[in-house]
Amino acid sequence: MVPVRTYADPDAAPLWTLVVPLKPLAHAKSRLADAVREGARPLLALAFAQDTVAAALACAEVRDVVVVTDDAEAGRALAGLGAAVVADLPAAGLNAALAHGAREARARRPWAPVAALNADLPALRPTELGRVLTAASAFPRAFLRDAAEIGTTFLSARAGIELRPAFGGPSRARHTASGAAELFLDDVDSVRQDVDTGADLRAALALGTGPRTSELAGAALR
Repeated sequence: MVPVRTYADPDAAPLWTLVVPLKPLAHAKSRLADAVREGARPLLALAFAQDTVAAALACAEVRDVVVVTDDAEAGRALAGLGAAVVADLPAAGLNAALAHGAREARARRPWAPVAALNADLPALRPTELGRVLTAASAFPRAFLRDAAEIGTTFLSARAGIELRPAFGGPSRARHTASGAAELFLDDVDSVRQDVDTGADLRAALALGTGPRTSELAGAALR
């Protein structure tokens, strides 16, 4: 059982709930297909998600993680790490899944801030995530751009504020247009380095990935 953590100071800000979306593994990480050996892509997608969720749950600023997925294998694996797993009932794409996950999170803890986090951050470091969450707490909504500086890996909303996710493609521009504050932070590369391509995976490995990704990646890359 994962211990429940709370601040000792009752007047301190509540801990965060993170929402992590994950496609069915058979369809995840399609852009990796040319860079990895046959059959490795679903295994890597699960390893990325496991390393991401494990690091998120190890972050002192995080109370819990809600994973939105319809993949039974992934759901069992991530629940085993301590995540709460909810079905992707909208089945209408990434942003609908995130909005659904945020509603589920707020049904459990309506007073807590919520953040969407990509499932493909295998180099995620708990201390760097903590810095991002601390910075985000100063804004009603905030986001962090990805390593390519086009997309988004993190979007937050304080209690009582709608998350309004707009992930996918040039989401940095869309989140800016929606009024979310961009977080300009140094030394949080592990929170920005998502993995869509072989080059992304090599960049994550250079940062230092979690144990599940590290075990698979060397043999998986072509």
